[in-house]
Amino acid sequence: MFCLPVLFGAFWQWRPVLAVVWDAQNSSLHSYYSYFFADWILTVMSTVVINHSDLFGLRQVKLQENYTELSFRTPSLYNVVRHPIMLGFLMPFWATPQMTLGHLLFAAVMTVYIIITTLLEERDLINVHGDAYTGYRRRVPMLIPLPEK
Repeated sequence: MFCLPVLFGAFWQWRPVLAVVWDAQNSSLHSYYSYFFADWILTVMSTVVINHSDLFGLRQVKLQENYTELSFRTPSLYNVVRHPIMLGFLMPFWATPQMTLGHLLFAAVMTVYIIITTLLEERDLINVHGDAYTGYRRRVPMLIPLPEK
């Protein structure tokens, strides 16, 4: 009950922070748009390779009592980073030709939020999958694809 007036107040008093942090308007905007759309393709493909219908609960509804958990596996993109879906959400926040202070605040807050929730999800994944996920966690970086040592 308390959050509705707070949310309404935030919307009512919202003021955009338009100070420009960086402006790449003179560079090729095609590269930004290509990056933006390629990133969303990455995000969707990340859901498809791990079973899109199971991720969104459609398989559970269809099978109901006959539902069985999928085994732990790391297909394609999941061998590069552990959370390509979250990486796919983060990248468009930062890849903008014009970064205002308000957008920077949004991108920073969303990055912190995604990192915290990803760490909480990993705790649950370790509880469910045990050593299989712990070994995977040691082998594959969380969000930023790094070259092998």
